[in-house]
Amino acid sequence: MVYLVPLIIFMDDVSGNISKQWNKHHAIYMSNVNLPHEMLEKEFCIQFITSSPHAVPMEMMSAMQESIRKATESGVFTWDCKDEEEVMLELYGLFLGGDNPMQAEECSHAGLHCNYFCRTCEVGGNKEYKESDEGYKSIFDPGKLCTPAATAEEIRTQFSSALTSGATDKIKKSVASSGMKDMTTGYILEMVVELGKKLHKRGAGVQAKPEAEVKAILEKQLEDLLQGSTLEDTINPLLGMERFNVHQDTLTEILHTVLLGVVKYFWGQSVYLLEKAKLLDVFQMHLDSIEKAGLNAPCLNAEYICHYKGGLIGKHFKSLAQVMPFLIQDLLPRTVLDGWTCIGELVVYVWHTEIDDIEIYLV
Repeated sequence: MVYLVPLIIFMDDVSGNISKQWNKHHAIYMSNVNLPHEMLEKEFCIQFITSSPHAVPMEMMSAMQESIRKATESGVFTWDCKDEEEVMLELYGLFLGGDNPMQAEECSHAGLHCNYFCRTCEVGGNKEYKESDEGYKSIFDPGKLCTPAATAEEIRTQFSSALTSGATDKIKKSVASSGMKDMTTGYILEMVVELGKKLHKRGAGVQAKPEAEVKAILEKQLEDLLQGSTLEDTINPLLGMERFNVHQDTLTEILHTVLLGVVKYFWGQSVYLLEKAKLLDVFQMHLDSIEKAGLNAPCLNAEYICHYKGGLIGKHFKSLAQVMPFLIQDLLPRTVLDGWTCIGELVVYVWHTEIDDIEIYLV
């Protein structure tokens, strides 16, 4: 019997110290998606793979990808204790977990400061377009989906630009316009560009080298830096991973995107309005008296939340999002109440962890 085993692959930076002193390590973990949701959260169902304070994330991910590839080719043989027979497991990556900056790096994306700021689709445009009525509206519509093949082609184009004059400006414009920047080969690209600057520089009484000669030198330098490998084998390994689309399979990280993003800043504005109207004490009484029995993992210590209103964390915002419309209905303007109502509905959908009728859901 052969079983497919989809994997959740998680990579992020963590502290190697137990104390509060930050000691940055990058770590990779894996989980078996076939397990029930309540089991996935348990520590003994999470497999530690590797950690390093020195290797860059994509070097570690390259080794992980190669490990999965070899395991898939040979198969993993184990014993099925239920059916009492030997079985073969075929592994494959289902999606990557991590925070938004790490997932952008995994997609060879430069982040939010680009004209095309999304790692999943080509939504965006230049500053003038996004500030126009049409451009602003387009931000809320999904753009053309990014593909690993197109990303790899953009990276190859940047390397071609590095071999020509004016490479710095060309690559800068390419990153800003496309959003694509490969961290795996970034240092190689920088070294080639810096050498090109020196070779194109004219000295006093010294004639500049012909363009063809400069290009030949840079091509030789690039070949040496690749150390016998091809550019295809050196760029982001996730772009060529079988049965895996890195742009679609890096799911939105809801802690920072929702709780520490939208909810946090809407909470800050609501607190400002409550303090301005001198109603924070009334809000605290409302919060302290609300029924908490129906909440999922409630964390609503009214005194703590109102005292440390500027230092709350995800669990506080998750609980507040569920109850805020009931607390502020007679304290704040209708527009703020409508905003919290929308946030409450969003949080319910985002943290929907159980499917009541799987057959209807699959249809």
